[in-house]
Amino acid sequence: MNFTQEDANKLLTIIKARRDVRGNRFISRAIEDEKLQMILEAAISAPSVGYSQPWKFIIIQDEKIKNSLVDNFEQENSKAKEIFQKNPLYAQLKLEGIKEAPVNIAVLYEPKESDVLGMTSMQKMGEYSVVCAVQNMWLMARALNIGIGWVSILDEQKVLKTLKAKPNMQLIAYLCVGYVDKFYEESELKILGWDREKLLEECVTF
Repeated sequence: MNFTQEDANKLLTIIKARRDVRGNRFISRAIEDEKLQMILEAAISAPSVGYSQPWKFIIIQDEKIKNSLVDNFEQENSKAKEIFQKNPLYAQLKLEGIKEAPVNIAVLYEPKESDVLGMTSMQKMGEYSVVCAVQNMWLMARALNIGIGWVSILDEQKVLKTLKAKPNMQLIAYLCVGYVDKFYEESELKILGWDREKLLEECVTF
């Protein structure tokens, strides 16, 4: 299968338009089953070390579970506020959308019991494979005009316990998924001045 320059340009446009969505942007519109399916299909189409496909996805819509995870976030966020107390911007940030998003997805890493091709030297390649799945989800969602927010201010072990995950599983990403009222033209943190955007030449060495 060959793609055109137009296809490549469109893909780059989608990549550049991807945003991390906060709870104040989600609206109550339900995600169509077929579109959620497309997001998950994109996820399992990601590359994985040794074709291990070590990902698992838990779809969360139950309000009781969401409330438990909000409590988890608030406890961890109180610690983060202490760390960033010298930066007044932190208190202004809305950093999750667990209750506001109609769908939450926990993305887990389930290691294989046997040796995996490509992981004998770099053990983290399994987790990195799951991160590739997350990126695929993010891009497909954006192409469908659906927002995703990645919540990382969580106690991983408490999340796994809440979700009754297997003992060997790891939480890679907790995603809030839903339609939004708008997508920012630029990263929200860039707009707020949290940090500056790096130039390409700063990131590449020949």
